[in-house]
Amino acid sequence: MTDATTTKATTTKAGTTGPGVWPALLYTDAEAARRFLVEVLGFTETMTVHGADGTSIAHGELRWPEGGGVMYGSASLCHPERRARAQGGHGVYVVTKDPDAVHRRAAAAGARIEREPHETDHGSRDVEIADPEGNLWVFGTYPGA
Repeated sequence: MTDATTTKATTTKAGTTGPGVWPALLYTDAEAARRFLVEVLGFTETMTVHGADGTSIAHGELRWPEGGGVMYGSASLCHPERRARAQGGHGVYVVTKDPDAVHRRAAAAGARIEREPHETDHGSRDVEIADPEGNLWVFGTYPGA
């Protein structure tokens, strides 16, 4: 039995500690998604592998400055069954100490704010922001139980 109060990190190829869970999202326009996630929401680009056409993204990785990461890529490069469920409808929760700062940054960039900063019943302060393809990004203070 493992101790539920501790977690194990994984070691990246570069030998650094990395997240053990990676949400993976597919986009019709992965380059636009990358720009939005980096320039508007504040992720840091750590890896981008372009497809043979030079414009699609076969594999991309972004890190959240406060911990965690997300993988993304171009839906056009995936098997048709995965491509069919690629656009929108997904949600990612990102832990941050300051969801209000993320909100201000996103609102200033014209992002679609789905729900303004608010207090939740479980003691978090959250803001909900949609990316250009409709995926929901919730930034909140709740770090998990």
